[in-house]
Amino acid sequence: MSKILIVEDEETIADLEKDYLEMSDYTVTIKTDGKSGLDAALTEDFDLLILDLMLPEVDGYEICKQVREKKDIPIIMVSAKKDDIDKIRGLGLGADDYMTKPFSPSELVARVKAHLTRYERLVSSNQKSNDIIEIRGLKIDKTARRVYIDGEEKNFTTKEFDLLTFLAENPNHVYTKDELFREIWDMDSIGDIATVTVHIKKIREKIEYDSSKPQYIETIWGVGYRFKV
Repeated sequence: MSKILIVEDEETIADLEKDYLEMSDYTVTIKTDGKSGLDAALTEDFDLLILDLMLPEVDGYEICKQVREKKDIPIIMVSAKKDDIDKIRGLGLGADDYMTKPFSPSELVARVKAHLTRYERLVSSNQKSNDIIEIRGLKIDKTARRVYIDGEEKNFTTKEFDLLTFLAENPNHVYTKDELFREIWDMDSIGDIATVTVHIKKIREKIEYDSSKPQYIETIWGVGYRFKV
């Protein structure tokens, strides 16, 4: 049974989320301030973190940053902040998803299931020999989930790695942002495609020699993205 940590200072919202998740057979722990939430996330074993941004003592951005430095579990940020800059900042710190309040509890459960399914599939994979993709100085070790540029390892979040690997395995194919969201996040974007844009930007910063003139991931204006070979 998967264990989920909710860090949310609005207790009515946290209790509602907990009720819906427990009806789906998840074990749920609630923390209502940033300090206790950060301590729990770092010292206890959880399979997924649902993280509000505006918290007392320690905000959600700092929690996400510290958790991502030590753990690779899925992180879903939730916030009443609707500006793209807040979403970009959260995803840039390593969050896997960003939901804007108000949202339906059933949508939250659906996203939790999608993230956990993908994460469990990755963790449980145990291949005898490493599956490696190598393209012009870029090396993607699918088995070890590690990425190298000219022999130098680059740190990738779960979704950044999934997105890069998917594009590299399907070169010269143009994908829309909606298609990439469905493929990597296992759900419809519901108009929320900034997530893909942010992840592409972070990937380019790590693998491209010049992000303004990408040699790997090409933007096809008005359509989407293509991995060049």
